[in-house]
Formats: sequence, C-alpha cells, structure tokens
Amino acid sequence: MPDFLRLKQICLVAPQLAPSASHIASVMGLDICYRDPAVGAYGLENVLYPVDTTLLEVVAPTRPGTAAGRFLDKIKGHGGYMVIFTASDVERRREHAKAIGIRIAHTIDKPTFYGIQLHPADCRAAFVDFNRTQDSDGILGPYTVAGPNWQKYIRKDTTQAIVGLEVESPDPANLAAHWAKIIEVPVGKSAEGDPELTFVNCSVRFIKGPAEVLGGLVFKVNDVAKVKAAAAARGYEVEGNSFHMCGVNFRLTA
Repeated sequence: MPDFLRLKQICLVAPQLAPSASHIASVMGLDICYRDPAVGAYGLENVLYPVDTTLLEVVAPTRPGTAAGRFLDKIKGHGGYMVIFTASDVERRREHAKAIGIRIAHTIDKPTFYGIQLHPADCRAAFVDFNRTQDSDGILGPYTVAGPNWQKYIRKDTTQAIVGLEVESPDPANLAAHWAKIIEVPVGKSAEGDPELTFVNCSVRFIKGPAEVLGGLVFKVNDVAKVKAAAAARGYEVEGNSFHMCGVNFRLTA
C-alpha cells in the first residue's frame, strides 16, 4: 500500500452529549454512524458523524477523574480535543515523536487497528493522534473506531466536507512550527497570510488567540444561508458566516 497521511477525525469534548450532539446533527445535516462502546473503558460516551470521508466526534465524560474531564477543566468549558490523522507509517511517527521529546499519552493496539495519542501538553492546543486501520487507505476503507458501516451514513444534502481547522495561539507562527515538526509537514501561508499546514483533504490554519486551543472547523456546505438559519433557529448567534457550537467556531464556505 502506498504511503499516505490525511486528516481522518476531529474530536470535540463537551460536559455532556446533550444538546450538542443533536444540534450538530440537525444544523449540519449529519447522521450518527456509531457510538463506540470501547470509550466506556475511559469513562466516556461518544457519537461519531461522517462528514464526507472525515469523522466528526463528540465525547463527554461519564464519571469524574477522566482525561477528557481534566481537559475540560483546562479549557474551562468545551471545545476542540483531538486532531486525528490516518497514516501508513504510524510506528515510524511514534519513534519520531519520542525523538523530539513528545510523549506518547496512549497507544491502541488491536489486531486490525494501531493508533497513538501524543500528549496534549507536549503538542499544545490539542491531542495530535496518528492511526492506521488494516487494509484501508484512510479514505472510504474500513475505519475501526467509526463502526463497521460508517460509509453508509455519509450525507451530502447539507454539508459536503470539513475543509479546514483553525488553531488559536498567542504566537501562531511558533505553534505552527511546532506542529509542523511533529507532523513532518512544511509551514505555508493561508490566503489570509496566516501560518498554515496543508494536507490532501484539509488545511490547518494558525490564528491569533488568547490561548492555545483548537478553536474552529471550516465546513463546505451546499447553502450557507440555510445552515446559518438552522443555527439561529436553535439559539446560536450567527456572526458573518460562522457560529459558536460545542465550544468551537463552525465556519461555513460554499
């Protein structure tokens, strides 16, 4: 199988799944493909939605003392939690992370799936993860954590894809360089002039903010006005082509 690296999953964290999970589904026109029972071992519950070939996940703690709960305390609410890439060479990336002083927070090693979570304190802003599913190129092939038939739940009537992420920092250039070193991709510039990492299916833009957080998701949608109206109908304040939901900015582009 040829080498590959692509954004596969974004994980948001909330104090509880309701109402964020149902609002994301209704506003963005997404269907839940899976609720992973395995996350219960970590004191969590979750939902996953396929957004084209990328998965959007929301997790919430079900008991005190979880890593997700500590992350919630750190960010004082809810928001971006993990940026997850699927890659052909996860083991090599694990050794690279160790070599540059990035701790491995958790390893998932199953017969058909191998994944590593890098420590958020070392990555800054969010967990950066790499994983690989057996016999998959990471596009429409098997993806263990999304359930056996995740592809059947892809909808395109409202949302086409996640095309970008926004990571905030008081020093965007410094954080962009740090992530570039971890992920082993060059830093470029966005159309707005911000530092940016570009992948085959998305871009990660680093913007000025008061703290280091995963602060925004950029969605390509069929009808921007329709999605904005759906968000407003559920009580979200729409500003320009964006609104704040589940702790992050949902930015819309046609």
